[in-house]
Amino acid sequence: MPTQGPAGTDPRGDHDSRGLPTAEAPTPLELALANARAKRSTRPRVRAAGTGTDFRQQRAAVVVGTPAPMPGVTPTAESSNRSPQQLPPRSVERLDGVQRFDNALPMAPLAQAELLELIDSIPILPHEGPAAGPVAAPRIAEDKPLDTWLLGAVLGLLLIGTIEIFASTALSSAAGGNYFLTRQLMWLCVGGVGMWIAANLDLRWLRRAVYPLLFFAIAALFAVLVMPRINGAKRWFLLGPLSFQPVEVAKLALIVYLAHSIARKASKIETFTIGFVPHLIVASVMMGALLLQPDLGSSVVIGATTLGMLFIAGARISYIMTAVLVALPVGYQLIVGTPWRMQRFLAYFNPEAFSDSEAYQFLQARIAMGSGGFWGAGLGNGRQSLGYMPEAHNDFILAPIGEELGFLGIAVVLLLFVVLIWRGTRAALRAKDVFSSYLAFGITMLFAMQALFNAAVVLGLLPNKGITLPFVSYGGSSLLATMVLAGILINVGRGREHAVAPAKVANHTSARRRPVRVRVRVL
Repeated sequence: MPTQGPAGTDPRGDHDSRGLPTAEAPTPLELALANARAKRSTRPRVRAAGTGTDFRQQRAAVVVGTPAPMPGVTPTAESSNRSPQQLPPRSVERLDGVQRFDNALPMAPLAQAELLELIDSIPILPHEGPAAGPVAAPRIAEDKPLDTWLLGAVLGLLLIGTIEIFASTALSSAAGGNYFLTRQLMWLCVGGVGMWIAANLDLRWLRRAVYPLLFFAIAALFAVLVMPRINGAKRWFLLGPLSFQPVEVAKLALIVYLAHSIARKASKIETFTIGFVPHLIVASVMMGALLLQPDLGSSVVIGATTLGMLFIAGARISYIMTAVLVALPVGYQLIVGTPWRMQRFLAYFNPEAFSDSEAYQFLQARIAMGSGGFWGAGLGNGRQSLGYMPEAHNDFILAPIGEELGFLGIAVVLLLFVVLIWRGTRAALRAKDVFSSYLAFGITMLFAMQALFNAAVVLGLLPNKGITLPFVSYGGSSLLATMVLAGILINVGRGREHAVAPAKVANHTSARRRPVRVRVRVL
C-alpha cells in the first residue's frame, strides 16, 4: 500500500490532496495562459453603459461556471464566500445567446484571475438584454475601395459621347453649333450630381421606397398619354424648355421592384403563381403602357430585362420559354397590324427598295461607317453629319463614331461596354446582400440589352428601333437616369455599410453565428 504523506499533500510529491499541481510544477494550463498573456490582443475592455460591469468578468464567470456580477445586483456574503467547488453544475449561456455548454467544471480562484488575461481574446458580441446594456452600433464591414474600372468605363463612354455629339452637330444644327453641346454639358452636370448621390445612398432607403416608386412610374407612363405627340409618339412630358421621359423612371422602378421581390421570395421564385406570375404582371402593365405611346423598343428592353432577372434568380426555363412563346403572337400582330411598323420590317430585308423612306437613315449610317475605314476620317471631318444622316447624335451616334474614329473608335466603345458589364457582374457577385446583388444584375443587364440592341440596329442586324446607346447618345432625362443607375452600380460595388442599431446588430449576428460548444477543463 502506498505510504500516506503529510496532511494536505499527495504521495506523488508534486500534487496536493485535491489532486491539483503545486506551485513548484507549472501545469500545461498555466503555460498556455502565460503564452496567451504574451500574445493577447491589446483591445480595450467593453463596459455596459451606466454600469461598472466588466464584460470580461461576465465571460470568465460563464466559462468557469461561476455566477457573473450583474448590473444593479449586490452579491450577498453567503454567495460571495461559496467556493467554486460548491457551485452545482448547471447549463449556462454566453452573453451573445449563441454558445452554450453544460456542466462547466469549476476552477480555483487563482486560475480564475489568470483566466481573465486569456478571456481578452474571446470576441464580444452585442446582446439585447439588461445584462449587456446598450452598446455602440458598429459597422458590419468596412467599405470597399471605389471600383476605378467601372468608373473609368462610365467616364470614358461619357467623354466619347460628348465629343462626338459636338462633332456631329456643330455644322448641321439649325439652332447653332454649340446648342446640343451646351445642353449635353448641362445634363452631364445634373447627372453627375445624381450619380454621386446614388453612389453614396443607403440602399435600404431605396428598398423602402420600392412600391411608391413603382406606382409613380406606372402612373407616369399612363399620364404621358395625354401629352401632345412629338415625332409621332407621346413619350415626353414638356416642362418648358425641358422634356422628360417617364420610361427612364420606369426602368429604375422595375429593377428595384424585381430585386426587392426576388430577394424576399427566395426559394419561392421557382413556383409559377408566386415567383413568376406577379413579376410578369408588373412588367406587362409597363409594356402595355409603352405600346400605347407607342414605344415598342423600350417595351422589348423591359421584357427582356425582366425575364433575364427571373432566369438569374432561378425561375424555371419552361416558364420563361412559355412567356416568350405567348409574346410572339402579340409581337407579330403589333408588326403586321401597324402599317409603318410593317414598312420598317420590310425595309430591314430589302433596304434598297426603301432607300428614300424607311431605310434612308440606315443606309446613310452604313455609308458613314464604311467610309471611316480602320482609323476614321478624323473628328469633325465626317461628311454624313453635314445633314445627310438625320438625328445622327441620338440613336445612330455609333455611325458618326465609325466615320470619324473608324473601326478603332467603335471597338473602343464596345470594349468599354464589355468592361462595364464585367465590373457590374463582379459587383453583383460580391454584393453585401441579396437585394443589392439582384439590383446590380438588373442594372448591368439593362445596360447590356440597350447597348446590344442599339449596336445591332446601326450595324443592320435588327430592324430600326428607337433605342439609345447608354452614356453615348444625346439625351436629357435618359442621360440623367443612366448616370443614376451607374451610381447605384458603383454603390453596390463598394459594398457600403451603414451603422445599425445595437439590437439589430445583435439579432443579425446571432442569426448568422453557428452554435459552438466550449468546455474548459482543469488538469
